[in-house]
Amino acid sequence: MLLNRRVIVGICGGIASYKAVELVSQLQQAGAIVDVIMTEHAGDFIRPLTFSTMSHRPVYSDLWEPSGKAAETHIALAEAAEVLAIVPATANTIARLAHGMADNMLTAVALATKAPLLLAPAMYMDMYTHPATQANLRVLRERGAHIVEPEVGRLASGAIGPGRLPETATLLGAIAMVLGREGDLAGRRVIVTAGGTQEPLDPVRYLGNRSSGKMGYALATEARDRGAHVVLISGPVALPPPYGVELHSVGTTLQMRDAIHSFIHEADVLVMSAAVADFRPAKPAAQKIKKTSGNAGEFSVDLVQNPDILKELAEVLHKPDKSGPSRRPICVGFAAETEHIIAHAQAKLATKRLDLLVANDVTRADSGFGTDTNKVMIFHADGAVEDLPVMPKTGVAAAIWDRIVPLLNKAA
Repeated sequence: MLLNRRVIVGICGGIASYKAVELVSQLQQAGAIVDVIMTEHAGDFIRPLTFSTMSHRPVYSDLWEPSGKAAETHIALAEAAEVLAIVPATANTIARLAHGMADNMLTAVALATKAPLLLAPAMYMDMYTHPATQANLRVLRERGAHIVEPEVGRLASGAIGPGRLPETATLLGAIAMVLGREGDLAGRRVIVTAGGTQEPLDPVRYLGNRSSGKMGYALATEARDRGAHVVLISGPVALPPPYGVELHSVGTTLQMRDAIHSFIHEADVLVMSAAVADFRPAKPAAQKIKKTSGNAGEFSVDLVQNPDILKELAEVLHKPDKSGPSRRPICVGFAAETEHIIAHAQAKLATKRLDLLVANDVTRADSGFGTDTNKVMIFHADGAVEDLPVMPKTGVAAAIWDRIVPLLNKAA
C-alpha cells in the first residue's frame, strides 16, 4: 500500500516532534517516497539532518530563502503529494490551516495541494480542549481533513490527559487508510472474523484453540487500505486493533454468530477467518471446578455442538423467496486442516455454498497458528483450485482480496 506513494510529513514545533522520526523511518522502509517539511520552530526541537537521514531526501523549511527556488518547490511538492500528514500538528498550525494562512513552507504547501490532509494533534491538554482549537478542527474536518485523535496519557508537562501523539503504528495505519480511500473496495462494507472463540468450562477455564488472529487482522487491515468500511468481529487475541476498523469483540461462538447476523444484511463481503469452537460445555460450572470434583483423578465434561455459522448463513442468504436479504454478500470461508486438505476443503466449499474457501495445513511450521507466514490453497466455487506459495500473512490477505474484488464487480 505504501510502496512508491508520495507522502509529505509536516513537522511542527512541539515536543512530540521527536516521535515523528520513527514514522518517517518506517514510511521510508515500507517503500514510500517521503518528503519532510519542518516549520521554523520544529528545528528548535529536532534537527533537519535527522529527518533527511531517515527519509534519504532533502528536508524543506524556508519559504523565504534568498534564491527564490522555494516558491517553485512548494508548488512541486504540493502537486506531487498523495497525502499531507502533519505530525505533530500544533494548535498554532491547526489555527493557520483553518484560516487559510500560507506564511511558511508547510502551510503554503497545505493550501496549494489537492492531496488529502491528515492531522495528528499533539499539545497540552487544555490547549487541545480549548474551544478555539476544537472549532478549528471542526472547520478542517468539514473541509475533508482526517483527524487522528490524540491519546490520553502522560504529557510532557507531567499532566495526564488528552493531547499525547498516538503511537507510530496508529499513524501508519491512518496514512495507509487515507491513501486507500479510492481503492478497489471503496464504498464496500465488509465483515471479517478473526481469532478463536472461547467456550467457558467454569469461571476460570475455557475450551478454545490456538488461533492468534493474525490472518484475520491482516485481512481487515488490507480491506481498510483498499477503501472498505470494515467490521472486524474478533475473538480474544493479543493483537492491537487496526486503526480505522469497527471492532466488535466477542468471546464465544454463539456471540460471534449473533454479531455476524447483526451486520450481514448490510455487508458486501463476509470473510470468516475466525477459528470457532465446534463444541461447548453443555453446562458450564457456576464456580471453579476443584480437583476433588473427579473420581480417582478423572474428570469428564458433556459437550454440545455449536451452530455451524456458515451453514446457517447459507440457508438464510440463498432463500428463494422474499424473506431473504435483497442481495447476497460474497462469502469466504477458511479451513484449518491437519489431513486430507483438498477433500475436506472441497466438501466444506460445497456444503456451505461459499464463493471461496481458503485452506491451510496447520501442522506446517510455516503456516500454523501464531506464525507470521501462511501457506494456503484457494478453492473457487467454479471448481478452480490455486496453490499459493508460502507468504507473509499480509501477502496472503492481499491475494485473497485480489480474488474477491472481481467477484464483487461481477455481482454488481
